Amino acid sequence: MFEDHVRDVYRPLLTAIAEREFLPINVHISGPLLEWLEGHDPSLLDLVGSLAAEERIELLASGMYEPVLVALPRADRVEQVEWMRERLRTLFGVDARGAWLTERVWEQELAEDLVRAGIDYTLLDDRHFLVCGLRRDQLHRPLRTESNDRRLALFSIDETLRYLIPFRAPQETVRYLRKLRAEGQPLAVLADDGEKFGGWPGTRQWVYEDGWLERFFDAMEILIRGDELRLVTFSGALREVESGGLVYPPSASYREMEEWSLPTAASTRLARLRDELGEERVVGADGAQIRGGHWRNFFVRYPEANRMQKKMVALSGLCRRRGDPEEARLAIGRAQCNDAYWHGVFGGLYLPHLRQGVWRNLAAAERALRAGEGVASEWLDLDADGHDELWVHGEHFSAIISPHRGGVIEELTVFSSGVNYADVLARRLERYHLEALAGGGGGSHAAVKETREFEPAFDGIASIHEQEETIILRAPPPVDAEGRALFVDRFLPADLDQKTYERVEYTPLLTLAGMVCDCDAKADGERIDVTCRFGTSPDAAEDESPGDWWLHKRYSFDASGRVAVDYRWSVPALPADAVFAPELSLAHPIDVHLSPDTDVWRWSIQTITQSERGLEWTRQGESVTPRWPAGLGAAMIELVPGTGDPE
Repeated sequence: MFEDHVRDVYRPLLTAIAEREFLPINVHISGPLLEWLEGHDPSLLDLVGSLAAEERIELLASGMYEPVLVALPRADRVEQVEWMRERLRTLFGVDARGAWLTERVWEQELAEDLVRAGIDYTLLDDRHFLVCGLRRDQLHRPLRTESNDRRLALFSIDETLRYLIPFRAPQETVRYLRKLRAEGQPLAVLADDGEKFGGWPGTRQWVYEDGWLERFFDAMEILIRGDELRLVTFSGALREVESGGLVYPPSASYREMEEWSLPTAASTRLARLRDELGEERVVGADGAQIRGGHWRNFFVRYPEANRMQKKMVALSGLCRRRGDPEEARLAIGRAQCNDAYWHGVFGGLYLPHLRQGVWRNLAAAERALRAGEGVASEWLDLDADGHDELWVHGEHFSAIISPHRGGVIEELTVFSSGVNYADVLARRLERYHLEALAGGGGGSHAAVKETREFEPAFDGIASIHEQEETIILRAPPPVDAEGRALFVDRFLPADLDQKTYERVEYTPLLTLAGMVCDCDAKADGERIDVTCRFGTSPDAAEDESPGDWWLHKRYSFDASGRVAVDYRWSVPALPADAVFAPELSLAHPIDVHLSPDTDVWRWSIQTITQSERGLEWTRQGESVTPRWPAGLGAAMIELVPGTGDPE
């Protein structure tokens, strides 16, 4: 991905800007990209360095590994920015005093954190200021804010410019800038993704081959020569443009992000409300008050993201308490990269390789922190939902058992491979599924998609958000009734077929998913046994009713991370031919041993995921469901992890 974008976007864009002297500008290069360029394409760093040395570009800092800062412990926020500033100082000899705020996710305490990290200013969307009552005509100056008397300058990114450049004809940008000038506005700010200039679908041909970029340079040059426009860095604007005053922006992000963070039903209602109000009111003064949720709500929408983030926070705290060993701290920093924690137009959380990257770094950190430890356990509310989980860990593995959700294993990470075998995303209904279905007819369970040609009625191309509206879905995707994990226990009817099971179009005779169990753990340093008990105790008095039932499952972890699960049950009310079917959702192949041997359903868990290319099938993992006769009353499963890398 980096190689493609350096070739198709970053190098041609920066080269063209330098050749046409469309300078000065500000540039932000993410920490992961900087590290890649150092090892793979230092010549692009040479170009950036020469422009920076001549003060023709001003480099922006950020969190080194491109985290959404509000998701991190506050000490980690400061450290991430300090890492980035030090890397820019080492590579280019510059003292970066401005910060690109990843995904423009803002909370007021960030002002103090950024200033502590050496930052003088950052950039927010104009929406951040509009929602607290400012008018658009008040946003064309640097503003000021503070937290705990740490004072920070804020620039408002103009949404109109974000949507004009590069998607509309350059003359539309000219007209807009002239309008601002006629109104006496001193400043207009564009700050946006470089990927728009050749990395997003259709933009490479539009920007370079069809000549948009050259026409844009020509149009801007006319304004510059006529003294209608002057390019300036953010530091220059701070010196030259009078302050717009004090402001306290609310917790916010950009408009689309706030919508994506809402649950599907609420997001659909918001979209319907916007349609009812009409475009004129939505883009006007009223529109800013129509808001979605905050970025942190992705942790509510997606428990899989919440588990990653809360595990990262827990390991960060453990790392601080143990003296911050460099290997662990660096791995935690890399695990804080934002992309795997949320989902919008791009795949994000839905892309397994992004989640695997987070879990691999968390495994590296925990391995370093637990070197030499025996097998132990601790109770804590790791995911912050008000219910305690059991964290089982040693020097070779880490596991999370949730008694409140059926005694399932929600994480099983083996440090030698860096794999969390439970890292499988549940299938869920998304708003874009509903919108795509609205464009299609009926159909079978095999969901497919079509993409209509976009035919703009203007001189331009469709933006990412406009392309969202061109997708058609023929049939609804399957939706999981319960979260995915290891050892989700159910009793099923004997006549249930595998296809119906895969589509979740059945009712189990009894499911333990979501059921609360009693749970205890016994460890001796080399091994730990965890017993989960459901239903009525088998040792109950003789006057128990015929409807009483019980199930016990005992996890036995050895020091290597191998886990054996011993089941015992009695459910008298079940039909004689019922089937006991614990499901394992596996993110990576693992040896599964069954006792007694039995029939197993195996199938690929796939989601229909929105991406910049449209709707795509994405494989999340494999479902493995052994099926024993319920009358057996006992069974055993053993998982034996390997040491290979994820496929």
